[in-house]
Amino acid sequence: MKIQDISARLSGLAVFRALLDDPILSACAALVRALAGGAGRGAVCEAAGQFEAALFAADTDDFSGYLAAAVLECENICARRAARGQLSPALEKALDGELRFLEELSAMGLDDLMDAAGLTGEEKAGLAFLPRWTAHPTGLAAAYEARLSEMGRRGYGMFARHHVFMLAEDGRLTPVRHPDPQRLAELPGYEREREKIIANTKALLAGLPANNVLLYGDAGTGKSSAVKAIANEYAADGLRLVEVKKNQLYLLPDLMDALAANPLKFILFIDDLSFASNDDNFAALKAILEGSAGGRAANIAVYATSNRRHLVKETFTDRTGDDLHEADTRQELMSLSARFGLIVTFQRPDKALYSQILLELARQCQLPIPSDQLITRGEAFAIRAGGRSPRAARQFIEQCRAGVL
Repeated sequence: MKIQDISARLSGLAVFRALLDDPILSACAALVRALAGGAGRGAVCEAAGQFEAALFAADTDDFSGYLAAAVLECENICARRAARGQLSPALEKALDGELRFLEELSAMGLDDLMDAAGLTGEEKAGLAFLPRWTAHPTGLAAAYEARLSEMGRRGYGMFARHHVFMLAEDGRLTPVRHPDPQRLAELPGYEREREKIIANTKALLAGLPANNVLLYGDAGTGKSSAVKAIANEYAADGLRLVEVKKNQLYLLPDLMDALAANPLKFILFIDDLSFASNDDNFAALKAILEGSAGGRAANIAVYATSNRRHLVKETFTDRTGDDLHEADTRQELMSLSARFGLIVTFQRPDKALYSQILLELARQCQLPIPSDQLITRGEAFAIRAGGRSPRAARQFIEQCRAGVL
């Protein structure tokens, strides 16, 4: 393929047009344009240096692998349509043509591009000092066909690269690049409570009716850890976690509309949820859970944690105020938690459960401390920490590992 054809094909990308926004692929396109336009030695060196510097900045010299990964994870109309059904003949043709071109491009090194540009031996010798990137066959077209069939589990775009997200103040999703790596096997105790949440999550993944879930109970009992561990455990099955702050609840309707067409399944996670009686976010969440004109999408569930069973802070003054319909007001305040279809209680552990958690955590960390001594010291630590809890047990074990205790 001549360099002018490569440049034209890059400029004419339609299905994979988003690739041109990638800084590395944009720099590659600039290098191709420089060669195709017969630019002088200095301009070609500048373009090649910009491209290779961008590639090296991504901690790789393997352009073939980088381009293949970018293509496989690119969000485009074919990825979205394939997740919902078959592609039209026109899209299939466009997809096939662009994939074959990109597969050919991915295997080209600098010398291949110079040959395609028809540079003479002397001209090539003048560019011999430029670094060479790694290039090799990728089988990109076949790999993308296989990825389309897995779109419901693997996702596309940033959802293919990450499984935990935060909601920014402007409503955009931003990936969490280093999420909490907690796994279910690392959480001893409360297996019966977690099993209810796991069963609900499996129903969500299977496309069955799934409940919104409220995890409430004493502080430090592992409510948040359970949700994060479940997200990690089932990420490969198409589960994604979006953490939403309480003051962002008004953004949820637009977020849910945006995620409804995505083939993946989403948990909208609200941690440490509680409201003052005059909090505007209270009504917003009630409508989101149940009661708005728009139904909840089948691929989304809300999981919230709270130390409060009824979520709304009340005082005796609230009950002795001048409200003419006090019973109605109290029913409204209590109705929010009732809108969660599944409520799971995490109570503070008794001595037996606390000891079990201590022993299992010590086993996982391979601590060489006799069991009776571990339990005695762990109980003393819990007293100083304000009471028994899985959090106190983990803190005690971590301090033992660090040699602090």
